[in-house]
Amino acid sequence: MMRHNLNDAYEPEKLIVVGQGYVGLPLAVRAVEAGFHVVGLDTDELRVKRLASGDSYIEGVDHARLAAALDSGQYEPTTDYDRIAGFDVCVITVPTPLRDGAPDLSFVESAGRRIAPHITPGATVVLESTTYPGTTDCLLQPLLEEGSAMKAGVDFHLGYSPERIDPGNPDWHLENTPKVTSGIDAASLRSIERFYARIVERTVPVSSCRTAELTKLLENTYRHVNIAMVNEMAMISRELGADIWEAIEAAATKPFGFMPFTPGPGVGGHCLPVDPSYLSWQVKRLLKQDVRFISLANEMNDQMPSYVTWRITRGLNERAKSVKGSRVLQLGLAYKKNTGDIRESPAVTLAQSLSKLGAHVLAVEPHTDSYLLPTDILRVELTEAEIRAADVVVLATDHDAFDYALIERAASYVLDTRNRCRGPQVEIL
Repeated sequence: MMRHNLNDAYEPEKLIVVGQGYVGLPLAVRAVEAGFHVVGLDTDELRVKRLASGDSYIEGVDHARLAAALDSGQYEPTTDYDRIAGFDVCVITVPTPLRDGAPDLSFVESAGRRIAPHITPGATVVLESTTYPGTTDCLLQPLLEEGSAMKAGVDFHLGYSPERIDPGNPDWHLENTPKVTSGIDAASLRSIERFYARIVERTVPVSSCRTAELTKLLENTYRHVNIAMVNEMAMISRELGADIWEAIEAAATKPFGFMPFTPGPGVGGHCLPVDPSYLSWQVKRLLKQDVRFISLANEMNDQMPSYVTWRITRGLNERAKSVKGSRVLQLGLAYKKNTGDIRESPAVTLAQSLSKLGAHVLAVEPHTDSYLLPTDILRVELTEAEIRAADVVVLATDHDAFDYALIERAASYVLDTRNRCRGPQVEIL
């Protein structure tokens, strides 16, 4: 096991990744490919068993890559914190959900407490979980110092680097997405820079952990606000007799001053429904003021599943049918195309809303494991018989796996929230 002083130049070899989800697993596998010995920690025993058998549940890591990492002998998925002894770098990628509108950092706190006794002089700890400015130095640092009986910046390195994973994106992935890095001091930043330089093509160092924490919130608040704006425009444009989708396409031809965002049934995943509220919560707590753009964006995006439900109800009424008792074939439950992530998914909210109104909802979701789906949603395969039997086909998530030509040919009524279908029986959001 290599030993080093804080100011020594070194390349760490034993990496601990706490959390083997959409952020942690791609990092762990990429690090193996870069030459690290990686221990992937997760509290979910089922996840760890699947990983150990070579069964990946993350779109960004296919079975072949996972198998190669396991076959190398350099990747060890486990639930046992005793396996992390003697680590050089530990990256925390645990969830940071909202609970009743407030940040829940219990997973970060738990990870910090369990990591702390294993910290050795010269080790590096990096937080990647999305959180509010001040978490690394005010919450995590005291936990690590107390549990290790060492001083951050004196005995070990500490910093923050926000994750930028975009599930299902074929062009931008961990390796080629610039990585924002920070440290509690210059030596910590240098250590974290050296680590990520082996993992990604480009790093972007910033002056403080709080700035790096704010960077992540700024990125997702920007998206959240612009999606809310275009969702409102979609609602308005239909009543004005204009086509919002064509307007977006036309506006996008302007070579400056415009970036296209598209409407949909709402926002989901681990970022947009959560991250802006982290910033809003911290501002209210410390500055006693409201971030009005975030409040408005939350209000607009949160109401989109209800708006889509109303559109379906109206569409059925126009066809002399009631939503109660109607057969609804919903395509997609994930929050984003070509992924299986249903966290905070507006598509799930939509399906449950229609069920509460008495509709018989059947869902097609090719990317999500059945055991992850809500028990009150019946899953079916996309067949011509199912399409023809439906009173309405609702396209909630536009997976490429769906046969859109079949849908256009066989469906009697389609409510398309993603602008993928064409035909006289198709209504676009």
